[in-house]
Amino acid sequence: MAQESLKGFTFIDLSTRLPGPLAGNLIGGLGAKVIKIEDLQVQDPFNKGLFSEMDECFKEWYSSLNNKKEILRFDFKSKKDIEKIHELVKKSDGVIMGLPPKVKKDLKLTNSDLELYKKPLCVIDLKASKTQVGSMHEINALALSGMLKLYVDGRKEKILRPPFLPFAGISFGQKVGMDLLAGTLQAQREERVIFISTYLFETNKEVFQPFWTETLQKGGRTKFLHSGLYPCYCLYRTKDNGYVALAAVEKKFWLKFCELFNLDIPLEQRFEKGERIFNKVSNLFLSLSKQDISDALKGNDICLSLV
Repeated sequence: MAQESLKGFTFIDLSTRLPGPLAGNLIGGLGAKVIKIEDLQVQDPFNKGLFSEMDECFKEWYSSLNNKKEILRFDFKSKKDIEKIHELVKKSDGVIMGLPPKVKKDLKLTNSDLELYKKPLCVIDLKASKTQVGSMHEINALALSGMLKLYVDGRKEKILRPPFLPFAGISFGQKVGMDLLAGTLQAQREERVIFISTYLFETNKEVFQPFWTETLQKGGRTKFLHSGLYPCYCLYRTKDNGYVALAAVEKKFWLKFCELFNLDIPLEQRFEKGERIFNKVSNLFLSLSKQDISDALKGNDICLSLV
């Protein structure tokens, strides 16, 4: 059954790319009506323009990030269309604002303009940072927040590809969604327009700081359980060049893992940091295909998964 906690609420998404659209889709998944408004000429660059032309995955992301919304395109230079946009905003409970300052001014959607509505409305303004100067993308936010240091530690490659998915943007999008809900509650309670600025850089510091505190940084820690510190929690290559994810941290899982694959590694050595135990486990998986492992796992729960 679909989640309908926000049924009856309407939100306007005036953002592009990743964070704002992700926030809007999360809100839409909770039952709210979300209307994405785009410039007829420019549109979202994930769907039309630089990013979509660079890599076809962006069009797929655009589709996935906006599949719970009604998408409307207006001529941002048309007085008649600007009036239609205002009508939609006036009827909404909240706005995800990702427009540049000049466009906001041209559309008469600045804070001063929206304040005149005199109704409960939450406006979330997406910004890069309140402390860092200049523009930034995903990789810049991760670098400035210190998180990329964990990724590059000990690496010797001259060229290092960035990590997997846009984690900074994803975290930012989730924070935008949280701020939108909190701001909407405040706006409804106080019966006024609420303005909240949410920042990419500060969000990532806020989200990741608890996991890499100043104490850990000063102590020089760059490896943890979740980044491959111990052999019981790591990725290993198989005989047929596949990979498995091993997470046999708890006693019962490690003992069952060793029993199932005839490994003679004492329980306490699953937390040994040297290469010796890593190599023992690696040699096991290099002798097995993914099918061998899949067959062995049938009926056994040991926190081991095929990648």
